[in-house]
Amino acid sequence: MNDASLAIDLSNVTKRFGATVALDGASFRVRRGTVHALLGENGAGKSTTVKLLSGLMQPDAGSIRVMGNDVTMRGPKDAHRAGVQTAFQEMTLVRDLTVAQNLLMSYEPTGFLGRIKSREAMRQATEWLEKLELSDVRPGAYIRDLSLPVRQKIEIAKAITRDPRVLLLDEPTSALSGADVAWLARRIDALKTNGVTFVFISHRMQEVREFCDSLTVYRNGRDVGEFETAAISDDEVIRLVIGRSMEAKYPPKEAPPEIAQDQSRPPAIEARRIRVDGVVTDFDLKLKAGEVHGIAGLQGMGQRELFEALFGATYIDDGEIRIDGKPVTLTSTADSLKAGVSTSFLPEDRKTEGLFLRLPGGENVSLPVIGRYTRFGLIDRKREQAAISRSLAQMEVNPRALYKPCLSFSGGNQQKIAMAKWMLTQSRVWLMFDPTRGIDVGTKHQIFVLMRAFAAAGGAVLFYSTDVPELVNVCDRVSVMYRGRNVGELSGNALTEESVMRKMLSS
Repeated sequence: MNDASLAIDLSNVTKRFGATVALDGASFRVRRGTVHALLGENGAGKSTTVKLLSGLMQPDAGSIRVMGNDVTMRGPKDAHRAGVQTAFQEMTLVRDLTVAQNLLMSYEPTGFLGRIKSREAMRQATEWLEKLELSDVRPGAYIRDLSLPVRQKIEIAKAITRDPRVLLLDEPTSALSGADVAWLARRIDALKTNGVTFVFISHRMQEVREFCDSLTVYRNGRDVGEFETAAISDDEVIRLVIGRSMEAKYPPKEAPPEIAQDQSRPPAIEARRIRVDGVVTDFDLKLKAGEVHGIAGLQGMGQRELFEALFGATYIDDGEIRIDGKPVTLTSTADSLKAGVSTSFLPEDRKTEGLFLRLPGGENVSLPVIGRYTRFGLIDRKREQAAISRSLAQMEVNPRALYKPCLSFSGGNQQKIAMAKWMLTQSRVWLMFDPTRGIDVGTKHQIFVLMRAFAAAGGAVLFYSTDVPELVNVCDRVSVMYRGRNVGELSGNALTEESVMRKMLSS
């Protein structure tokens, strides 16, 4: 592959953060006008590569060439001048600014003395939204009021408006539903036709095969293979990503424990005709101890509101919630911890809802149950840290998470820290809302194993995922939500991807 054919050429790049080596002589090459996947576990060096190409950091060694030119990027403006734009998974949008202000940030039309022309900016933003099939989004809407999928599309749109020659897409589909993924496919096709080159980071092989011409695999900060997508199997990709073969992507479903088969035992959590915020309507659910129960549904069918209501984060307007057969009133998350069953909630957006990023992992883990380690207003740090260390070890998180800020860890390790927090509560119920969003195949497998082991030990798991194969292969039963209602429950041989999708689409 000669230099003239390359849009990106990273050669023997090294990047260290103290004792941690994020990239260890890695090389990464992308042909012009192609869509190239960058794969690897969280912490393998993918995000560091994106940040180097985005000008957010500089390499300690090695060289970077863009469109055949040697480049030194000391900031995002240098990347922009080189034609590189990035749509980040952990979004760069400013929540308290409007869609228009975010779309045009640093590129606003200006007049005398650099004053922004507000009307012209609004006109330009409106034109871009219409051009990118986002006309249902108001340019004057505040980012904080938009759903996560819409925010993700605005993040992508912002990068497109800047006329990139190279577009880096960091987990672009992690927050998108099926229709939104189709929207992204149309954007990629249109830009690729105009010669734009893409770097596509994803943990979903189905999407890699759909979008990408070629791929590179990173492991432990090094490139371990470059392939045409059609020339390598999923099993071989997984082996390269995790450094070993994986006999099964999903753990086996064991026979349900006796506790799950005891018909006289009340459900761990039961919802009876609950209504929430006009979105969940007359919803019924029985979550049994000893099972993993899935929730499936298209985006915006009430899944999130259901989980928040069961966690006490949202009031129910009508109906009844029972825990171990007893009616409860959950007016706060603290109520869910006091209601006889300690209920854990793993949200979809760990950055803003699951963790305090600037606090050490240890403080995040012990926060929900800090009272256990407090006496007369003083925290017994020795007992607390011993308990935290056991929980982190169970999740296979580096011990330095005890004292290092969460923002210094990869997305997958942040999700493990969030899980370790709820494991420390010794919950009997786990509410897991899209917990595998944007994490690697190895960490996903570990989470699935923990879920199945928790259920086998008598725990109860309510699990929502945007990935239907995950629900089918991990869950004992799956309830399908449509317009806020439970429109069907599938289990046994009836639980297939086709049957779940049929109910999701045609209820």
